Amino acid sequence: MTFSHDEARRFYDRFGAKQDWQKWYEDRAIADLIANASFEKAASVLEFGCGTGRLAETLLVQHLPPTARYLALDISTTMVSLARKRLMRFGDRVDVRRTSGEMQLPVESGTCDRVLSCYVLDLLSDNDIRRLIHEAHRVLSSGGHLAISSLTHGTAWIPRLIERAWVLVYSNRPGWVGGCRPIAVRSYLDDSGWKVSHRAEIVQWGVTSEVVVAERITD
Repeated sequence: MTFSHDEARRFYDRFGAKQDWQKWYEDRAIADLIANASFEKAASVLEFGCGTGRLAETLLVQHLPPTARYLALDISTTMVSLARKRLMRFGDRVDVRRTSGEMQLPVESGTCDRVLSCYVLDLLSDNDIRRLIHEAHRVLSSGGHLAISSLTHGTAWIPRLIERAWVLVYSNRPGWVGGCRPIAVRSYLDDSGWKVSHRAEIVQWGVTSEVVVAERITD
C-alpha cells in the first residue's frame, strides 16, 4: 500500500519545509553516502526527490567541483519552490524542475556522473523503484554511480521494535509516516547491471537506514 503520485504530491505540498525535521534520523546515513560516492569527481548530478534542496546545497558548497552542474527533481510544487529559493545563488549551475511523478528521467542517455536519491525509494511502489533504477542505469555515464539512502529493516532488537511500530502505523495511516516504509534497496539492483561499491546500515535514534552506492556496469 503506497501513496499514488497525486497523494505524494499533495502530502509533500502540505509538509513543505518541515521535511528538514527528518534529519534526526537521516543525517548520519546521508553523511555516509556523501563520504562514499566520490562527489568531488562528478561533473553532473541528478537528484530524484530533492525536497527543500538541503542536500543539494551541501553538495554544491562542500563536495562538488565548482563547475559541476546539478539537476534537482521533485513532484511537489512546494518543494520545488523551496529548493529554487535555496539554490538560486548557484545560478545556471542548478536546474530545479517539478516532475509529473513518472519515473522517466528528463535527460539524455549517458549524460550523468551521479544519480542520487535519498529517502524517496521507500515512498515508491516496487514497480516504480524498478523503473527508476532502470532509468538511472540509462542516464548514467560509463563509470557513473547511483547513490541511494532509504529506510530499511532493523537488525538489532531496538531498531526491530521501532520498525514494527513504523510498519504498523504505515499499514493503517501511511500519511503519518509520510508514506514511507522500510525496504531493501540492494535487492532491486541486478548484478548484471550494477557493481555495488559500498553498502551500509546506519542506525540513528533507533531508525535503520540503508546506504547503497553502485557503479553502472557498461552494457
